[in-house]
Amino acid sequence: MSQGMRYVVSGTDTNIGKTVFSAGLAGMLGARYWKPVQAGLPADSDVVAELAGVEVVPEVYRLQLAASPHQAAAEEGITIDPAALNPPAGPVVIEGAGGLMVPLTPDTLYIDVFARWKLPLILCARTRLGTINHTLLSVEAVRSRDIPLLGIAFIGEANLESEKIITEIGKVKRLGRLPVIEPLTAGRLAGVFAKTFERADFA
Repeated sequence: MSQGMRYVVSGTDTNIGKTVFSAGLAGMLGARYWKPVQAGLPADSDVVAELAGVEVVPEVYRLQLAASPHQAAAEEGITIDPAALNPPAGPVVIEGAGGLMVPLTPDTLYIDVFARWKLPLILCARTRLGTINHTLLSVEAVRSRDIPLLGIAFIGEANLESEKIITEIGKVKRLGRLPVIEPLTAGRLAGVFAKTFERADFA
Protein backbone atom coordinates (compact mmCIF):
# COMPACT_ATOMS: atom_id res chain seq x y z
CA MET A 1 0.00 0.00 0.00
CA SER A 2 1.52 3.30 -1.05
CA GLN A 3 1.99 6.05 1.50
CA GLY A 4 -0.62 8.22 -0.18
CA MET A 5 -3.25 5.50 -0.63
CA ARG A 6 -6.56 6.01 1.16
CA TYR A 7 -9.79 4.01 0.98
CA VAL A 8 -13.38 4.86 1.84
CA VAL A 9 -15.56 2.03 3.14
CA SER A 10 -19.30 2.48 2.76
CA GLY A 11 -22.24 0.12 2.57
CA THR A 12 -25.60 -0.67 1.10
CA ASP A 13 -27.20 -0.37 4.54
CA THR A 14 -26.43 0.00 8.22
CA ASN A 15 -25.33 -2.82 10.53
CA ILE A 16 -23.99 -4.99 7.72
CA GLY A 17 -20.44 -5.42 8.99
CA LYS A 18 -18.58 -2.38 7.64
CA THR A 19 -16.72 -1.85 10.89
CA VAL A 20 -15.47 -5.43 11.11
CA PHE A 21 -14.45 -5.27 7.44
CA SER A 22 -12.69 -1.94 8.03
CA ALA A 23 -10.84 -3.43 10.99
CA GLY A 24 -9.74 -6.40 8.92
CA LEU A 25 -8.61 -4.20 6.04
CA ALA A 26 -6.74 -1.72 8.24
CA GLY A 27 -5.03 -4.60 10.02
CA MET A 28 -4.01 -6.33 6.80
CA LEU A 29 -2.66 -3.12 5.28
CA GLY A 30 -1.13 -1.66 8.43
CA ALA A 31 -3.22 1.45 7.82
CA ARG A 32 -4.75 3.92 10.22
CA TYR A 33 -8.53 4.02 10.73
CA TRP A 34 -10.79 7.06 10.69
CA LYS A 35 -14.53 7.41 11.17
CA PRO A 36 -15.25 11.14 10.58
CA VAL A 37 -18.68 11.10 12.25
CA GLN A 38 -19.65 8.65 14.98
CA ALA A 39 -23.34 8.52 15.88
CA GLY A 40 -24.01 6.20 18.78
CA LEU A 41 -21.77 4.65 21.40
CA PRO A 42 -19.73 2.53 21.93
CA ALA A 43 -17.72 4.02 19.09
CA ASP A 44 -16.72 1.98 16.07
CA SER A 45 -13.17 3.29 16.44
CA ASP A 46 -12.92 1.50 19.79
CA VAL A 47 -14.03 -1.74 18.14
CA VAL A 48 -11.46 -1.33 15.36
CA ALA A 49 -8.68 -0.53 17.84
CA GLU A 50 -9.47 -3.75 19.71
CA LEU A 51 -9.83 -5.95 16.62
CA ALA A 52 -6.98 -4.57 14.50
CA GLY A 53 -4.58 -2.89 16.92
CA VAL A 54 -4.07 -0.02 14.47
CA GLU A 55 -3.75 3.70 15.07
CA VAL A 56 -7.15 5.41 15.22
CA VAL A 57 -7.59 8.98 14.02
CA PRO A 58 -10.08 10.78 16.32
CA GLU A 59 -13.55 11.52 14.98
CA VAL A 60 -14.42 15.07 14.00
CA TYR A 61 -17.84 14.51 15.58
CA ARG A 62 -18.61 11.93 18.27
CA LEU A 63 -22.37 11.95 18.91
CA GLN A 64 -24.30 10.04 21.55
CA LEU A 65 -27.51 9.11 19.73
CA ALA A 66 -27.53 6.04 17.47
CA ALA A 67 -29.33 7.68 14.57
CA SER A 68 -28.68 9.42 11.29
CA PRO A 69 -25.79 11.86 11.86
CA HIS A 70 -27.93 14.91 11.10
CA GLN A 71 -30.47 13.83 13.72
CA ALA A 72 -27.87 12.82 16.29
CA ALA A 73 -26.16 16.19 15.88
CA ALA A 74 -29.45 18.09 16.20
CA GLU A 75 -30.17 16.29 19.48
CA GLU A 76 -26.96 17.83 20.87
CA GLY A 77 -27.56 21.25 19.35
CA ILE A 78 -24.78 20.74 16.82
CA THR A 79 -24.70 21.26 13.08
CA ILE A 80 -22.18 19.09 11.25
CA ASP A 81 -19.93 21.09 8.93
CA PRO A 82 -19.18 18.84 5.93
CA ALA A 83 -16.30 21.13 4.93
CA ALA A 84 -14.55 20.16 8.19
CA LEU A 85 -14.38 16.53 7.07
CA ASN A 86 -11.03 16.22 5.31
CA PRO A 87 -9.24 12.86 5.02
CA PRO A 88 -5.94 12.51 6.87
CA ALA A 89 -2.81 11.57 4.98
CA GLY A 90 -2.64 7.92 4.01
CA PRO A 91 -2.44 5.08 4.38
CA VAL A 92 -5.85 5.15 6.02
CA VAL A 93 -9.16 3.29 5.95
CA ILE A 94 -12.08 5.71 6.26
CA GLU A 95 -15.47 4.36 7.33
CA GLY A 96 -18.71 6.16 6.58
CA ALA A 97 -21.90 5.91 8.63
CA GLY A 98 -24.71 3.64 7.48
CA GLY A 99 -25.27 3.71 3.73
CA LEU A 100 -24.21 6.11 1.02
CA MET A 101 -27.26 8.35 1.25
CA VAL A 102 -27.13 8.98 4.99
CA PRO A 103 -27.62 12.72 5.65
CA LEU A 104 -24.94 14.61 7.54
CA THR A 105 -27.06 17.75 7.41
CA PRO A 106 -30.50 18.43 5.90
CA ASP A 107 -28.64 19.52 2.75
CA THR A 108 -25.64 17.18 2.52
CA LEU A 109 -25.45 13.41 2.19
CA TYR A 110 -22.38 11.34 3.00
CA ILE A 111 -22.06 10.48 -0.69
CA ASP A 112 -21.69 14.21 -1.43
CA VAL A 113 -18.60 14.27 0.78
CA PHE A 114 -17.26 11.12 -0.88
CA ALA A 115 -17.73 12.81 -4.27
CA ARG A 116 -15.65 15.77 -3.07
CA TRP A 117 -12.88 13.50 -1.79
CA LYS A 118 -12.70 11.37 -4.97
CA LEU A 119 -10.98 8.57 -3.03
CA PRO A 120 -11.36 4.90 -4.04
CA LEU A 121 -14.53 3.51 -2.46
CA ILE A 122 -15.14 -0.05 -1.29
CA LEU A 123 -18.81 -0.95 -1.12
CA CYS A 124 -19.78 -3.48 1.56
CA ALA A 125 -22.86 -5.53 0.71
CA ARG A 126 -24.52 -8.19 2.78
CA THR A 127 -25.39 -11.46 1.08
CA ARG A 128 -28.94 -11.81 2.42
CA LEU A 129 -32.14 -11.52 0.38
CA GLY A 130 -32.54 -8.07 -1.15
CA THR A 131 -28.86 -7.46 -1.68
CA ILE A 132 -29.06 -7.42 -5.49
CA ASN A 133 -31.35 -4.39 -5.62
CA HIS A 134 -29.63 -2.51 -2.80
CA THR A 135 -26.16 -3.11 -4.17
CA LEU A 136 -26.87 -2.26 -7.81
CA LEU A 137 -28.63 0.96 -6.75
CA SER A 138 -25.59 1.84 -4.63
CA VAL A 139 -23.19 1.11 -7.50
CA GLU A 140 -25.25 3.36 -9.77
CA ALA A 141 -25.26 6.16 -7.19
CA VAL A 142 -21.47 5.97 -6.77
CA ARG A 143 -20.79 6.02 -10.49
CA SER A 144 -23.24 8.85 -11.18
CA ARG A 145 -21.07 11.03 -8.94
CA ASP A 146 -17.78 9.98 -10.54
CA ILE A 147 -16.53 8.35 -7.34
CA PRO A 148 -13.88 5.71 -8.13
CA LEU A 149 -15.31 2.32 -7.13
CA LEU A 150 -12.60 -0.16 -6.19
CA GLY A 151 -15.01 -3.08 -5.80
CA ILE A 152 -17.52 -4.86 -3.60
CA ALA A 153 -16.80 -6.71 -0.37
CA PHE A 154 -19.59 -9.13 0.41
CA ILE A 155 -20.35 -9.87 4.05
CA GLY A 156 -22.22 -12.89 5.40
CA GLU A 157 -22.95 -16.45 4.35
CA ALA A 158 -22.10 -17.45 0.79
CA ASN A 159 -24.69 -16.57 -1.86
CA LEU A 160 -22.78 -17.25 -5.05
CA GLU A 161 -25.60 -16.50 -7.49
CA SER A 162 -26.32 -13.09 -5.95
CA GLU A 163 -22.63 -12.22 -5.83
CA LYS A 164 -22.19 -13.31 -9.46
CA ILE A 165 -25.14 -11.37 -10.87
CA ILE A 166 -24.23 -8.21 -8.94
CA THR A 167 -20.68 -8.17 -10.23
CA GLU A 168 -21.75 -8.99 -13.78
CA ILE A 169 -24.60 -6.49 -14.10
CA GLY A 170 -22.78 -3.84 -12.09
CA LYS A 171 -19.51 -4.46 -13.97
CA VAL A 172 -17.69 -4.21 -10.66
CA LYS A 173 -14.87 -6.21 -9.10
CA ARG A 174 -15.66 -8.77 -6.41
CA LEU A 175 -13.01 -8.19 -3.76
CA GLY A 176 -14.04 -11.16 -1.63
CA ARG A 177 -16.50 -12.22 1.05
CA LEU A 178 -16.09 -11.88 4.80
CA PRO A 179 -18.06 -14.62 6.56
CA VAL A 180 -19.63 -14.29 9.98
CA ILE A 181 -16.86 -14.89 12.54
CA GLU A 182 -17.94 -16.35 15.87
CA PRO A 183 -16.39 -15.77 18.27
CA LEU A 184 -14.98 -12.56 16.83
CA THR A 185 -11.44 -11.93 18.03
CA ALA A 186 -8.49 -10.00 16.63
CA GLY A 187 -6.62 -13.18 15.78
CA ARG A 188 -9.56 -14.87 14.08
CA LEU A 189 -10.41 -11.75 12.08
CA ALA A 190 -6.84 -11.40 10.82
CA GLY A 191 -6.69 -15.07 9.85
CA VAL A 192 -10.03 -15.15 8.06
CA PHE A 193 -9.42 -11.83 6.32
CA ALA A 194 -6.08 -13.00 4.94
CA LYS A 195 -7.79 -16.06 3.46
CA THR A 196 -10.77 -14.28 1.94
CA PHE A 197 -9.17 -11.10 0.55
CA GLU A 198 -6.07 -10.53 -1.57
CA ARG A 199 -3.72 -7.84 -0.36
CA ALA A 200 -2.76 -7.10 -3.96
CA ASP A 201 -6.30 -5.87 -4.67
CA PHE A 202 -5.66 -2.98 -2.27
CA ALA A 203 -2.11 -2.13 -3.33
